Amino acid sequence: MRIPAWSPQAAARDPKLLEAILARRGGKYLNLDLMLLWSEPLARGWNALLGAVRREFALDARVREIAICTVARLTGAEYEFIHHWPEYVKAGGDDALRAKLADPLRAAQDAAFGEAERIAMRYAIAMTREVKVDDALFAEVRRRWSETQIVELTAAIAAYNMVARMLVALQVEDEGAR
Repeated sequence: MRIPAWSPQAAARDPKLLEAILARRGGKYLNLDLMLLWSEPLARGWNALLGAVRREFALDARVREIAICTVARLTGAEYEFIHHWPEYVKAGGDDALRAKLADPLRAAQDAAFGEAERIAMRYAIAMTREVKVDDALFAEVRRRWSETQIVELTAAIAAYNMVARMLVALQVEDEGAR
C-alpha cells in the first residue's frame, strides 16, 4: 500500500463512525477502510453510499455484482474483484465463469452468462471505458429494467469505478497480504 494503514493512535475518529463501519463489515476493517479513515468525512460518506449500493438497492444482486466485477477487471482493481466475485456467486452467479471474466469484452458476448448479465457487463464496459453510453445499448438497458433499476445499476457501476480508482491509485492490497 502506498500509505500506511490508518490506526486510532494515528488519528482519532468518531466512535459512532467506527462502529458503523465495523457493523457494515461484519466486525473487521478491510484495508480499504484503513485508507479511507485518514479522512473522516470521506469514510462517513463512503460507508453510507456504498452501504446503500450493496444492501438497499432493488436491483438484482447478481446483476449488480457482475457489473461491479466487470468494472474491477477493466480497471485492474484486483482487490475489488476478489471481494465481489464471491458476492456474485452467492447471489446465484456461476463460479465456473470466473476465468471468462478475465476478458470482459468477450465475456459480455458469451452465452454462458445470462442475458441480463451480458447487458449489465456491456453497460459497465461502456460507462467505464467510454463514459458515454450509446443509444442502442441504453435502449437494451431500458427494455430490461425499470427506471429505478436503471438508476441503481448506473449508480453501482459509477460508484465502483470510484472504488477502483482509489484502490488502484493507493495500491490497496488484499487483506491476505497483511
